[in-house]
Amino acid sequence: MSHCCNGCSCKTVLFYACSGGANVGEIADRAARQLMYDGVGPMFCTAAVGAKVDDFIQTAKDADMNVLIDGCGMDCAKKCFEDAGISNYVQIRVTDLGIEKAKPQAATDDEVAKVVAKVKEVAANA
Repeated sequence: MSHCCNGCSCKTVLFYACSGGANVGEIADRAARQLMYDGVGPMFCTAAVGAKVDDFIQTAKDADMNVLIDGCGMDCAKKCFEDAGISNYVQIRVTDLGIEKAKPQAATDDEVAKVVAKVKEVAANA
């Protein structure tokens, strides 16, 4: 799927999320899904990249931009990409947006919206 913005050409923007067990993993996952539902770009499988599934690695390499939404400083999505030799990405870390990692604690709609807004800002400047 391509993301088109005013004054720029269409670009393929793909979203990958940490889906860890803490609230920030849930936030990352829900944000990526919301971006997909909003038509900003498709969500792809971080685990498939980490498992080195060739088709998923090639899709990521062919994209104009891969947005990795990591929950915390463990940087699991980023490590999956680096290990697979994929360098065309930007990373957004949920905890860098002032959201504290907690377990067990459910994500809130406001936290998800905050991450979605940040990702849309980054994607628009791709």
